[in-house]
Amino acid sequence: MATFRVVLVEPKNEGNVGAVARGMKNFGVEDLVLVNPVPLRAEARQRAMHGVDILERARTVKDLEAAIGLTVGTSGIDTESEKRFARIALSPRELATKLQKAKGQVALLFGREDFGLLEQELRRCDLLVKIPAAERYPILNLSHAVAIILYELFAAKAPKLAVREMSGLEKEKLHASFMGLLDATDYPIHKRSRTQIMFRRILGRAVPSKWEFHALMGVLQGATKRIQRLEGKR
Repeated sequence: MATFRVVLVEPKNEGNVGAVARGMKNFGVEDLVLVNPVPLRAEARQRAMHGVDILERARTVKDLEAAIGLTVGTSGIDTESEKRFARIALSPRELATKLQKAKGQVALLFGREDFGLLEQELRRCDLLVKIPAAERYPILNLSHAVAIILYELFAAKAPKLAVREMSGLEKEKLHASFMGLLDATDYPIHKRSRTQIMFRRILGRAVPSKWEFHALMGVLQGATKRIQRLEGKR
């Protein structure tokens, strides 16, 4: 399993550095390296909140040699042109999927607040990632960009809730119960086929669980029986 290191290249705002440490704490990343940073004073500590221990342990270095192992660069600019291969970027989710089976240390490089990573710095990276954003203003705040990428990495390895899906037989029982309800309500004959198809497609998109199957069956069968009882009293 990969371990992640956040590398901030020449950050100019100490508050951003503190906010990055806070985001790292949220997503369980402890290793922070600062390349020629601005001096960190009270504002950085205040913004770090419960991540102040990460800030205190952060290493300060003079160059990118600290970013060892697999290196991922971040950029607000990308391209589809093969001629500018250094700028072909993954989305954060694509990156998280790609790194699920990675081993060793992965350094996540974030550039300067004003102009990001230099071309030669990007060329040192094994992968490039870009966060999708509005075309009119695609550049995110440094700490926000770190938080988004760390969230995707965290979510990709978070344990997934095991959900038992509704079986094919249960699905057909549900359709039969729905048809029974249409019969009980005297739903117009000429509309039934179309409505049944619509219900089938809704279930197909939803992929209900077994628990949801039993809940829906209870509603449909209960409504049908109630209508039949009322009809019998007339």
